[in-house]
Amino acid sequence: MKRVEALAEELGLPEEAWQPYGRWIGKVDPSLVGMRRAKPGKIVLVTAITPTAFGVGKTVTTIGLGSALNRIGVRSIACLRQPSLGPVFGIKGGGAGGGRATVEPFVDINLGLTGDLDAVSNAHNLLAALVDNVLHHGNSLSIDPGQIFWPRTLDMEDRALRDIEIGLGDANGPPRRGSFIITPASEVTAILGLARGYKDLHERLGRILVARDRSGRMVSASAIGAAGPMTALLRRAIYPNLMQSSDGAPVLVHGGPFGNLSYGTTTVSSTRLAQSLVDVAVVEAGFATDLGAEKFVNLVSPIGGFSPSAAVLVASIPVLKSHRSAAGEVGLAGGLENLERHVQNLRVLGLGACVALNRFPTDEEKEVAAVKEFCGTLGVPVADSFAFARGGEGCEDLARNIQDVLSKNTVAHPTYSANMPVLEKMDRIVREIYGGDGIDLSPEAEAQLKDPSWREFGNLPVCMAKTALSISDNPKLTGRPRGFRITTRRFIPAAGAGYLVALLGNIQTMPGLPSAPRSGQMELAPDGTVQGLK
Repeated sequence: MKRVEALAEELGLPEEAWQPYGRWIGKVDPSLVGMRRAKPGKIVLVTAITPTAFGVGKTVTTIGLGSALNRIGVRSIACLRQPSLGPVFGIKGGGAGGGRATVEPFVDINLGLTGDLDAVSNAHNLLAALVDNVLHHGNSLSIDPGQIFWPRTLDMEDRALRDIEIGLGDANGPPRRGSFIITPASEVTAILGLARGYKDLHERLGRILVARDRSGRMVSASAIGAAGPMTALLRRAIYPNLMQSSDGAPVLVHGGPFGNLSYGTTTVSSTRLAQSLVDVAVVEAGFATDLGAEKFVNLVSPIGGFSPSAAVLVASIPVLKSHRSAAGEVGLAGGLENLERHVQNLRVLGLGACVALNRFPTDEEKEVAAVKEFCGTLGVPVADSFAFARGGEGCEDLARNIQDVLSKNTVAHPTYSANMPVLEKMDRIVREIYGGDGIDLSPEAEAQLKDPSWREFGNLPVCMAKTALSISDNPKLTGRPRGFRITTRRFIPAAGAGYLVALLGNIQTMPGLPSAPRSGQMELAPDGTVQGLK
């Protein structure tokens, strides 16, 4: 591996703009870098078809593509999120690539990195503690204990904490219902990813809504007195982390919002930093086009002040074969229907695209040929990605394909405008991206939209929180489902982040561990190396 000083020198980072975090990692202050190019670098968004619970190879492809572009003479940085400990110990395992396409040091990125998500958890839980402290000391803000909706957080998958009772026992109350969410679902994680500096971070944290008072008015984090200390806790977490791929290419790792619960991509500051330093920022978006890509164009880009110029759609033979067709068949048919929908989605979002076929040793050549032929009928270029086996060298064909797409200068555009009513924004997403027939509201969601105090949220973008295992809100509807409707369970105002969350179907904000979690494979060897982290 290169020492971080060498990476910083290659990127032309001024000495005062970054600080080492050990030998291999650096913290970069984007405000001290400035624009190093006549024009900002272009953004290539890496998205995917609908994955299985084990993923589809999107992170591996992002890392491999970033390295491959550098190999063919295009200065590039891959921009990734920090892995959450939930999936690391859960079903997916490590979230920093695999094989010859990893972010290094691999163990550090997966097991805490520079403590950014710990800082988020601390800031989030400080706010929760301050809310209950107001109740304990006379309730000067007249908070209604039954209308507190700020949960607590933990970066673990622990279903037992989804619905709890707190404040039990003498002098610990008042007793009330509470809950935990996983840290990537925290609004503080989202705010850290969207903030453009300390002032913006402070203002966004202050706008977080935590409860209603007895008159029905919203109570903010600013009213609680939490914005200042929360910003202080995040003072270093706001800086992107400079790391490297297994090929020695630069990688920025920052932020950690999930794509199913939040907007699912790296931070605005990380993307803008990459644009200021290189020709192409390769930015991963969480899960498939109906989640990460839709939110990147509709939500993140307007806030960040940038726009992707092209997209890579990752697919694999095993994942394609996991989908059932409209006729209920198992094989490639359902997967190709799913692939077609996602290609269509990228076109709806205004993005030129190419398909990256993440190759496995078990792939049958006749199936590979069938996928490539199908892509030809869709008019979308396709290239094999051997990132896992060969690193950047295995993605050079994909890199050349994306160069061709970039040369066409397509411009992404949102699927809705800010002045549309909330339900119209959601309907646009459901019909144009999911291919569904409309939206149904639960009694709770319907009552929320009728509440006059919710009118101020009508001009916010909508963050759709739903399963990643289907284009619909039902994880059992694989392939390309048709004739379905989306059920909105309830809304959560993320006033600090600047959007309205719509919880669809049975989506949970605190996941649970599988029957055989990945944590069971991990051990610390006598020499101090971590084993079983895949």
